[in-house]
Amino acid sequence: MMQKHLTDAADAASAPLLEISGARATIRLNRPKHLNRLQADDLDALLKLFDRIEAEAAIRVLVLTGTGRAFSAGYDLNSVAERATSATEEQSAGSAFEVVVNRLEDLAVPTICRLNGGVYGGSTDLALACDFRIGIDSCEMFMPAARLGLHYYKSGIKRYVSRLGVDNAKRLFLTAERIGAPEMLRIGYLTAMVPADAFDQEVDRLADILAGNAPVAMAGMKRAINEFARGKLDEEAADRRHRDSMRGAEIKEGILAFSEKRPPKF
Repeated sequence: MMQKHLTDAADAASAPLLEISGARATIRLNRPKHLNRLQADDLDALLKLFDRIEAEAAIRVLVLTGTGRAFSAGYDLNSVAERATSATEEQSAGSAFEVVVNRLEDLAVPTICRLNGGVYGGSTDLALACDFRIGIDSCEMFMPAARLGLHYYKSGIKRYVSRLGVDNAKRLFLTAERIGAPEMLRIGYLTAMVPADAFDQEVDRLADILAGNAPVAMAGMKRAINEFARGKLDEEAADRRHRDSMRGAEIKEGILAFSEKRPPKF
């Protein structure tokens, strides 16, 4: 299948890479020598890539992954330290990173984090903001905030609590304990854990399922689920999306496809 690269060639050696293949977009963090540690420029680049993805109606699913042996070592600690020395109440050390993670969580298309290796620090929240996380069976994670003297930003803590529960959030934040893939799966951090020889097959399987489902219905339900998790459901908007779906083109095609015993074409 023909692929389209949207990242400028001059930035390809370090900035996140965007590749589009059919209905699937893949963003690849691309600083393998530094375990894909994120820098300030990467945050700006990710926001622009998210905008590009939402602007292309043909894109139905996003896969986020890393180059090399790790998914990401988190946000550059030197950048955090520099921001901390000049931070005000309006601009905390993690504010720029928080904006990126929240933007990813709210992306209209469904998202899969392909955890090709270790995920550390702030990138554990970046992955958690994705709708699904598929990890290779050798991956690991830890959140070192307590060791660094950092009080994590509130939306990140809330995401941990809503996704993983209070006890697991306390364990990961307060102990800074490193855990491996089986434990990541057990506590619900991973959607699936697979060996290396089946890793891409499982990512492709889930991406194909999501790319084939009704995009408007999925986007609306994803929004409602996220709002429920935050305790801030816009009930009027959710009701309106439900009513609109009952007379929309997607449900007509879905019902017709079901009656004709064929896959729907949305």
